[in-house]
Amino acid sequence: MPLRELTVIRLVAAVGAGGVLYLTPIVFHDQAFSAGLVTRGLALAALAGTVGRLGSGLLLDRGLSCSWPVGLAVVAALAGDGALLRAHDLPGYLAGQVLLGISMGLYWPAIELAVPLSCPPVRSARGFALVRSADAIGIASGALLGAALATQGRLRGIYLVDMTCLVAMAVLLWRRPLPQALARRRQEAQQPWRQWLPPLLPMLGITTLATAMPALMQSALPLDLVRGGLRRPALPANLGALTIGVQLGLLVLIQWPVGRALARRPVGTGLRLSLISFAIGNLLLVVSALVPQGLVVLLLAQVPLALGEAAFLPTATEAVVELTPPEHQGMAMALFSQCFALSALMAPLLAGWLLDAQGHGAGLWMVMAVVCLLGFPLVRNLERSRRETLGPGLSGADPSGGQQLLASRD
Repeated sequence: MPLRELTVIRLVAAVGAGGVLYLTPIVFHDQAFSAGLVTRGLALAALAGTVGRLGSGLLLDRGLSCSWPVGLAVVAALAGDGALLRAHDLPGYLAGQVLLGISMGLYWPAIELAVPLSCPPVRSARGFALVRSADAIGIASGALLGAALATQGRLRGIYLVDMTCLVAMAVLLWRRPLPQALARRRQEAQQPWRQWLPPLLPMLGITTLATAMPALMQSALPLDLVRGGLRRPALPANLGALTIGVQLGLLVLIQWPVGRALARRPVGTGLRLSLISFAIGNLLLVVSALVPQGLVVLLLAQVPLALGEAAFLPTATEAVVELTPPEHQGMAMALFSQCFALSALMAPLLAGWLLDAQGHGAGLWMVMAVVCLLGFPLVRNLERSRRETLGPGLSGADPSGGQQLLASRD
């Protein structure tokens, strides 16, 4: 079954990426890099990823197999891991981040578009819930493996783990290539963007706001843990890595049941739940910085943060599939993925500046709580666009209806 094979590929990729994404800030904090320098490298990776995302979208909309961008991503990631494994100064660190950014840019539009292409006869909403569960399991496993390496003083081993997983991905892709995207026909090649992009804009705005949280979980939270809050003591690197693993472990437990439950409901339900959960999690992070027993509050904050991520990712991706004609879904996925890149570019820069200026993360998490609440008007606009695009009979609880309508367009 193509969906099962795709799930295995994503699981393997996530195991390697889990340690690299979440623990690289700690690796270079141990090299005495400031928060600003660490987050600047993460922002540069996000900027480099924009090129990969646009290239991936263009290739997909011309009908190439999804395996091509993913294979190129494997090559770039191997080079990036090698650079970071050897890096002990700023140029080496930045070079590795640029290569990893290009890799992620190539990877995400293709691996996301492969889900609806691999789903029949399973509904794409359930398919996204399944592959996101595999992502969560893999990332949590990778981060926990990184925590184990940190306890042995071998945290840089996360790059060797990722390289091993990348080689395994290449073998899997060679044995079972991913499906081919739907190519645009000649008469559709000149279709103006204004015919399909405006209904997608509210979703892109929500994505830019919401995906700032995963970006900060990978960049600012590890630094906040090892630096300490106003009254919360600093944590050693291995305990900081283990704390991040708690959130990822929670995500593993709840991703499938939350994704499956939300697949039966309109996308606005999942998006509102996500934004509320992120806001609550941020407020708890603020409190954790203000009390001596802040570690307890910090651990409690991981519950709504994990719920917010579990609710957002499959819901948002399904909304993009619903709102976009099949022949433009490659570029739509690229634009959707660019929102992740924009958040990963801006959020770490803001986080680094606030952490260096204030010496703690309370101000940053308060800003993010407000930002999450600002997403509610965009959810209303999205629901309006969805009704206009799909019609009142297909904008309810069955997410597959809109996809079937769009697939029938000629």
